[in-house]
Amino acid sequence: MTTPESDRPVEDSGAGESPTTPPGRGRFRRSGWFKDLAAVASFGLLACWVTARMWWNPEHGIRDNKTDMAQFEWMMAHGARVVTEFAYPFTSDRMNVPESVNLVANTSVLSVSLPMTPITLVFGTRSAFLVFLTLGMIATATSWYFLLSRVVVGSRGPAWLGATFCAYAPAMVSHANAHPNIVAQYVVPLIIWRTLRLADPGRWLRNGLLLALVIVWQAFLNLEILLMTAIGVGVVIVALALGRPELRGRTRTFLAGLGVAAGVSAVLLAYPLYVQFFGPGAYHGLSWVIRGYSTDLASFVAYARESVAGDARSATGLAKNPTEENSFFGWPLVIGVVALVWWLRRNIVVLALAGLGVLFAVFSLGREIRFDREGTGIPAPWALLEDLPVLHSVVPTRWALAITPIIGVLLAYGAARAHELATRYPARRSQIRFATVTVLAMALVPVLPTPLPTKRLEPTPEFVTSGAWRPYLAGGRSLVTLPLPDTEYADPLRWSAQTRLEMPIARGYFLGPDTRPGKDRIALFGAPPRPTSSFFATVRRSGEVPPVTAQDRREAIEDLRYWRAGAVVLAPQPSAEALRQAMTDLTGIEPVQTGGVWLWDVRPLTG
Repeated sequence: MTTPESDRPVEDSGAGESPTTPPGRGRFRRSGWFKDLAAVASFGLLACWVTARMWWNPEHGIRDNKTDMAQFEWMMAHGARVVTEFAYPFTSDRMNVPESVNLVANTSVLSVSLPMTPITLVFGTRSAFLVFLTLGMIATATSWYFLLSRVVVGSRGPAWLGATFCAYAPAMVSHANAHPNIVAQYVVPLIIWRTLRLADPGRWLRNGLLLALVIVWQAFLNLEILLMTAIGVGVVIVALALGRPELRGRTRTFLAGLGVAAGVSAVLLAYPLYVQFFGPGAYHGLSWVIRGYSTDLASFVAYARESVAGDARSATGLAKNPTEENSFFGWPLVIGVVALVWWLRRNIVVLALAGLGVLFAVFSLGREIRFDREGTGIPAPWALLEDLPVLHSVVPTRWALAITPIIGVLLAYGAARAHELATRYPARRSQIRFATVTVLAMALVPVLPTPLPTKRLEPTPEFVTSGAWRPYLAGGRSLVTLPLPDTEYADPLRWSAQTRLEMPIARGYFLGPDTRPGKDRIALFGAPPRPTSSFFATVRRSGEVPPVTAQDRREAIEDLRYWRAGAVVLAPQPSAEALRQAMTDLTGIEPVQTGGVWLWDVRPLTG
């Protein structure tokens, strides 16, 4: 992706410095670091703008995805536990008692949670989550900025434009709804940079080792992003080899470095990947429902709900949920990108990126093309690929997420080309700049981000924060909550995280294998249902208590023994009265109200 010197845009050099400028300050400005610092500061302001409501309201959380937020708080606590207690990093028995959770298959974000342990311990898991989310956006923009300005286009202004889009485009802001592992894509530019350096003569071993390290780093952040990055970089490298014959002389060095990177990363990741695919809690691909999360063709020209020009009404139905609005670019930007590719069509990298973007867009359509919220009955190419190993664990719509950095790089190329023309033709500089700013404003202003919507989180009960649960969980017992945690109710994960995972809980919110007969260990959100968990899920949804039979009572006791339950608790919630009555009917135990919860001491039942 490097640009030949003859084609590279003129670098901002700080020309026009006043002769009276203080010598130190002039050197500072001329060095370009002032502009770099200004760019990073702008990234920080944007990140704080997107997350402003959570910084301003400490008791608030992500409104549209509280469950994933709770899960990542739990993951931050797990990372801290690995550091402070030397806990096994790849699985955990602190959730889903008596089984374990395969954390390698559940985005454990160890590459972030481990180094952030001091923040987690001092400020708590909610603060750690918010810092992870905010710094992830800043680091992503900063990483893209330095790659674009130093390696790709060689000009700071265009690099800032491209990096800002890469980090704050609609898809990224959508995933900021409690997917910090996807928002934090700062390793991707490092992988691109180190891959390009593989061709440096005489340094294939060092460069291969460095590439392996950043690959491993990304693997413990998000494997989906790593897969998309590998495909994207591979396509561009092949295009460069075909389109620039002068680079072919470096093929041997490049392949030697690539071999080192592949070998070292394979060795370092061999055991974690073994645990992911064959260890306890491993699953065999995503469920049919999740694999149906695809991109609506109409969404490419629509606006996301967290964009200036978007709203929830226009976006609803075009994506599965507010966190997966991966393809909302709007008509002006789509038309602008097509025109930009045509304008820069002599650049082989631009053509490769354009082809790659089309490929990812087609993949994101899933197994059937949908248009304007309706199925068309037309099969899409992904139907031929979705059952292949590895690919059966990819959510199809997320291929559209990979289009965002492609557009960001194209914008940087386009702005750099406009800058070059303005420098080459000074008499037309004002017209060129006016046209450039006008086109960019029309395409990008509608997709500027708005702050993430938040909602006040239910406070953690005093029963948890005071440690009153400890006597009930002695001897390896667990806490059972009503209802048991699932995709709709994950507060118990937050409670457990706030105890630094000292409080183990039954069931949970995670991806695990469906071990029921005929399910072939396909991924399931949470553990396979048990009679009692299904019973309380029904009570929570309906708000009514069904007739309780003797069989229901026998199954409840059996399930409580399976979960090694020491206590059952019920925190305030809309269906609390029905849940309290149902648990009392099942066990015959009258609860006591203590520490903000209803408490059933079930130790006499579970032995």
